[in-house]
Amino acid sequence: MSETLTLAAETRGQVGKGASRSLRREGRVPAVIYGAKQDPAAIHVEERALMRLLMTGHFMNSVVMLEVDGQTVRTLPKDVSFDVVTERPVHADFLRISEHATVHVNVPVHFADEALSKGIKRGGVLNIVRHEVEFHCPANAIPEFITVDLTGTDIGDSIHISAVKLPAGVKPVISDRDFTIATVAGSSAMKPETEATTEVVEETAAPAAEEK
Repeated sequence: MSETLTLAAETRGQVGKGASRSLRREGRVPAVIYGAKQDPAAIHVEERALMRLLMTGHFMNSVVMLEVDGQTVRTLPKDVSFDVVTERPVHADFLRISEHATVHVNVPVHFADEALSKGIKRGGVLNIVRHEVEFHCPANAIPEFITVDLTGTDIGDSIHISAVKLPAGVKPVISDRDFTIATVAGSSAMKPETEATTEVVEETAAPAAEEK
């Protein structure tokens, strides 16, 4: 399960481009909290603190407890905008959620036991169709990632979402088909099994021919 993160925030007294630029010069990132049938709240957070959470790799699918002026607000990050030149965060959006809410998140896909894949051992390659999968899941049980087991997979095999063991309450947003997550494909570096067998036979027969 993805861990719950904490981020300190302060209410913004002014909004607008000028006020936002001023905050960024002070090392702050303007942000908004919205949802739960409440008015949006304009806040700002420390840029360095936000970057530390972004570097965890699972910020966008973690519950973030925003500590705003002495109150704690349970949120889910929905968007972080970055400057196209400096790549520094310039704005963030947070969605208010309740502890028992069902949320929609993108969860990374991890692959395990490539060494136990027959196809990959033969020189095949893993073709990843989806690096992330969209899920509906409880806000208090968001998976940090899902794991696809490659044990026994061979050339031409496709791994579908139905083959992945999901945590309780976690369901794919796409529910009308058994979509593909990855395939094991052949590569130009592979030798056909029949060709490899022929080479072995020829090498075995060669010494006998020389003895004659």
